[in-house]
Amino acid sequence: MSTASIAMDDTVDPPLRPLPERAVALLARVDAPPRLVAHLRAVHDVAAQLVDWVQRHCPGLEFDANAVLFGAATHDIGKAVHVAELSGPGARHEEAGRELLLNHGVEPWLARFAGTHASWTAAGTGVEDLLVSLADKVWKDKRVPELEDLIVGRLAGVDGRECWEWFLELDEILVGIGEGAGRRLAWQMSQPLARR
Repeated sequence: MSTASIAMDDTVDPPLRPLPERAVALLARVDAPPRLVAHLRAVHDVAAQLVDWVQRHCPGLEFDANAVLFGAATHDIGKAVHVAELSGPGARHEEAGRELLLNHGVEPWLARFAGTHASWTAAGTGVEDLLVSLADKVWKDKRVPELEDLIVGRLAGVDGRECWEWFLELDEILVGIGEGAGRRLAWQMSQPLARR
């Protein structure tokens, strides 16, 4: 199966949105392994769900939805270089991914997600970075209270509602997203780890 097929063809179980065309072209250029493309598609789909939810529930929160979606679709592109990190631990893919994106003409404000998706407490972290980080965790039903608290704080800072109220609302969407984790993981794992 080609990169474009994994990234864009209709899926039934789970139903996943296709990746943005620009991301698909980048993944093809770097010869991304099929499992990496599948992972990025799953995270991108969750990011789209989060973006939709935030836009509906907190319309006053200003953020770049397209940047979140592109960031989710490319955040682990460095694993095309550090392939061992697809199935094992490691953080070398973060800076490698940022550099790879920059070298392929991606603007720095979009390439940053490859480096920031695992460092949500760093100074200057924007709501876009937090949403990409959250999508990268919750797609597999992993909950990170510190990350969720940062997002709740941003939401509460916009409309003045109490943090606990936002926590309850965020928790509801994250539980719902988490329910599909097994199907997303099975679909990702059904894709070959190695390039063809």
